[in-house]
Amino acid sequence: MLNEKIKEMRIACGISQVELANKLGVSKQCVSNWENDNVMPSIEMLIRLTKFFSVSADFLLGLDNREFLEISGLTELQTTHIQNIINDIKK
Repeated sequence: MLNEKIKEMRIACGISQVELANKLGVSKQCVSNWENDNVMPSIEMLIRLTKFFSVSADFLLGLDNREFLEISGLTELQTTHIQNIINDIKK
């Protein structure tokens, strides 16, 4: 499950394994091993992945499927607009 989430998140960000590896300071082979479920990332790396993708560890581990948007720094009006857009899409 973790391997699939890492790959899904990487692809959703539009970056290659090499780019993700560079951003996390690991080798491309390391990212490939995670995605192919050959090796699990360390706890330290799991934390770095959550910060990079702006998701919870529970989400990456498949324990919680809720997704969140980072809206820090937006005004109340901007937040309301985003919530209205989300509500319209859900209809």
